[in-house]
Order: sequence, then structure tokens, then C-alpha cells
Amino acid sequence: MTALLPKPLVLVPACNRPLGDHPFHIAGQKYVDAVRLAGCTPLIVPTAEADEIPGLLALADGVLLTGSPSNVHPSHFGEEVHDPSLPLDPARDAWTLPLIRQALAIGLPLFAICRGTQETNVALGGSLHQAVQEVGPFQDHRAPGGQPADVQYADTHPVQVLPGGRLAQIVDRDSFQVNSLHGQAVNRLAPGLRVEAVAPDGIVEAFSVETAPGFNLCLQWHPEWRAAGNPVSMQLLSAFGDAARAWRAQRQTPHRNPIP
Repeated sequence: MTALLPKPLVLVPACNRPLGDHPFHIAGQKYVDAVRLAGCTPLIVPTAEADEIPGLLALADGVLLTGSPSNVHPSHFGEEVHDPSLPLDPARDAWTLPLIRQALAIGLPLFAICRGTQETNVALGGSLHQAVQEVGPFQDHRAPGGQPADVQYADTHPVQVLPGGRLAQIVDRDSFQVNSLHGQAVNRLAPGLRVEAVAPDGIVEAFSVETAPGFNLCLQWHPEWRAAGNPVSMQLLSAFGDAARAWRAQRQTPHRNPIP
């Protein structure tokens, strides 16, 4: 399959949602578009069984973890559900959490957005604030309800980029403005993670997995929103695309690490 595709192949895990009386696997178009802006070919993947994950990773040159209206189930970090009215997606949790661990272990490029960032922290042993707005001294990071997308995805606050990290190398600036559409966020950072950027109130807005051998970057905001017109978003997607192309170039070498 690799030989037939002119561009790197990026897995985009789908969410699970009922439409009418029927269950559907879905992925937002803006995430698919972002993969193409990175110069890669997107492949939306539905739920996978445990024994299917190694085969999927063997096909892939990268993974993009999308945002979603749903939250990671708090049982994965030892808590009860705080607000039962909020959507969950246990079917996504069941396979993306092991997918993340396996992808990072072999060094496959990984780019995570919003829920995907929270998934990565939880997959590696971290925990989440289930309602940031209820935890002092943090601000309300949720999007304004009942507003059009242009308002919800408008830049809301700056992030401070920590020096010396992967994000600093990519964007080459100390701070920039981001949107904010999340009710949950990193609480306890998993072992081996490096904070790459923080919001003015101290919320972790970006981190990387220092212990992973390959490119990875996890962002709490939504860089995919109108990415083509956002210079920072394009820098981020270009870095991910470059990493996927580098992975693809060495894919056939005999010393590639086995999938655990």
C-alpha cells in the first residue's frame, strides 16, 4: 500500500455517534483537511480490535488524534463521572488509548488536538480536570454556547511557549493567540511528558512525550480551524508532515523497531 500512495498515510481515529437510530463512525472534515495541509493522505479509521492495531500502525506514517464533543471516560484515571450530561465515547477510548501507547513506543509521528491531547495524557498515566471552570484559579476555557463557529473558534487568550522545547523550535516565538473550546484539561501530567506551552492561568496548553523516540506534539487548542490562513497552524502541520515523510522514507529499512 505504501508504494501505491504518493504521500504519507496518516491515521485519523473516528468518533462514535448515533445518527437517528443508527450508530455511525465519524470524523470532522477540518481534521481531514488539516492532514492534507500537512501534505499527507488521511485515512479515517473506525473502532479497532486490539489485534488490529499493530497492522494499522504498520501501514501508517503518522497518527492525528482529533478533538471531539466527547470526553475521555474518567474511569481511565480513577475517577467517577463528574457531569453525566456530557457525552462520552468509551468505544473510542477502548482502542485509541492502546493505539497511542504503541504508536509512541515505535516512534510513529503523532499529532494530537484537544480530546486527543487529553487521551494521550491519560493513556500514559496522567489525569484530567473534568471541569476546569470549577477549579480555582483556572478560567472558563469553554467556548461560548449558542454562538456561530466563527465566534466559538475565535482567538481567546495567548499561550506562553516554554523555551527549549519542540514547540519553541517549530514556531520560533515566545507566545501567540489561540482559541479555547475545552471543559477538560490536564491535571496530573503523565510521567515522561514535557510541558511545551501554558495558558495565562497555568493550564497546560501543549506538551510532548520526551520519552518517545519520534516526533509528537499534543495541543489543547484547535490549530486545524482555518489552518491555511493561520501561520502558526501551518508551521505545526508542516512539522508533522515533515516527520511523516521522514518516517515513510525509512519505513523499508531493516532496523525499524517492532511494534510491542
